[in-house]
Amino acid sequence: MKLPEIIDLHMHSTASDGTDSPEILMENVRNAGIELFALTDHDGIAGVEELRRIRKEQPKKEEGLLFLNGIEFSCRDQNGKYHILGYGYDETSEIMNRTVNIAHENRLMKVEQRLAFLKEDFGFTFEQKDIDALYRNHNPGKPHIANMMIKYGYAKTINEAIKDILNKKKIPNVYLKPEEAIDTILKSGGIPVLAHPSYGDGDQLITGDEMDERLKRLKGFGLQGVEAFYSGFTPKLNRELLDFADQYDFYVTAGSDYHGKNKLIDLGETNLDSVSEGPEKLHAFLEYVIESGKAY
Repeated sequence: MKLPEIIDLHMHSTASDGTDSPEILMENVRNAGIELFALTDHDGIAGVEELRRIRKEQPKKEEGLLFLNGIEFSCRDQNGKYHILGYGYDETSEIMNRTVNIAHENRLMKVEQRLAFLKEDFGFTFEQKDIDALYRNHNPGKPHIANMMIKYGYAKTINEAIKDILNKKKIPNVYLKPEEAIDTILKSGGIPVLAHPSYGDGDQLITGDEMDERLKRLKGFGLQGVEAFYSGFTPKLNRELLDFADQYDFYVTAGSDYHGKNKLIDLGETNLDSVSEGPEKLHAFLEYVIESGKAY
């Protein structure tokens, strides 16, 4: 089997906090020369459903471009913060839709708490029409609030708004637990993968024994893979995660975390070009999703 060489398995659309609609995203993916891509919107599947509809209506146009459905659940527990990617799940499964609805409600509660924080701690207020527009997003998050802050002159850049202001508000209780996200993905027939494993909460960098403990615990919940190649990783972090993938028999994935104009990251920017040959565990993942028909 000839495997796709240019892949990107982590990106976001306007169905969460990206700036490309699903249709525009697919066009940009093709123009970037990517052969296999996954849409992994935060805590939601609306973008995936839209892409499936578009691809069904335009089958000839999409020949040669493989699509794998995805999702990225935001999780937290007493040990920290996690982003759990799910690939190849059944979008119609009851547990997936139930968990997505819970995650959506959690996001709305976090928005409410962050707006209250901005008002109480900084005196930042917004017109009701802009607040209503914020809540009309599929899954509003920090980038949406950051853009609203820029509009009102409360911050100059998205990075400033998030890093210097919004991240000062810690919201520990309005999250899925990682075991809940992993269980949902598995019971929906999908593959749970830890996104950007080396990055924790804020500027936290997780390596060595701390990473070992985290992966051991998540494997106990059913984790099946790690995103060992990521736009922000150094070759040293890539190598460490490849070693852990061998140790725990994890699949390996690669993703850019593209958000359109909301992040200075390009499609296909996965750092896979830092290795001369694709890792065996990545090949195993690609073979599985293609042979099983999850990627099509």
